[in-house]
Amino acid sequence: MSNRSRILIADDHTLIAELCKKLLETDFDVIGIVSDGRALLRAARELKPDVIVVDVAMPILNGLDAGQQVKEMLPAVRLVYLTMNPDADVAAEAFARGASGYLLKTCAAAEMVLAVREVLRGKSYVSRGLSRDTIDVVRWSHKKLINADERLTPRQREVLQLLAEGKVMKEVGGILNMSTRTVAYHKYRMMEVLGAKSSAELVKYAVRNHMVAA
Repeated sequence: MSNRSRILIADDHTLIAELCKKLLETDFDVIGIVSDGRALLRAARELKPDVIVVDVAMPILNGLDAGQQVKEMLPAVRLVYLTMNPDADVAAEAFARGASGYLLKTCAAAEMVLAVREVLRGKSYVSRGLSRDTIDVVRWSHKKLINADERLTPRQREVLQLLAEGKVMKEVGGILNMSTRTVAYHKYRMMEVLGAKSSAELVKYAVRNHMVAA
């Protein structure tokens, strides 16, 4: 068996995922590619990678929520987020949820390999296109804003993302293995807790909290 570190890639853009695989497979064992957050949870549980390179914006379950669940399941795994989003708020939230690295998709190929090597050594890595100081300021000065919103349960966040992606309640129930009635109950409770008066306001909340892309 190979003693090289094992990498799992999670990105819903096939071209990006394949390019990542090509860049990393010279130095590491790329053990799988998945295209949504729920598939990431299944693959992580089965394959137990050392590092996961994961996009922030993914369908069905976004990278931030999926990554946090993976860290709860596999505390030793390193998460390296790869995204087009240079927003320090998003980067800070990623680190608050257990990330070891945050890379912009505009980075050089060599930087991705460097980031994976650094996190495997137990260090953190921030893309050269971002200011680590800015991320730290956001992270610690506005900690309440970047922590997971405790008003919603993890299950409610999953339901909300799927609804915000345009899925009907029956589809949401099928994906999450729950009845349509239970989905409707979760939607009602979220509207009550968030003070939302319409489905559109729920969608705005999901976009604002990085569950779905704008």
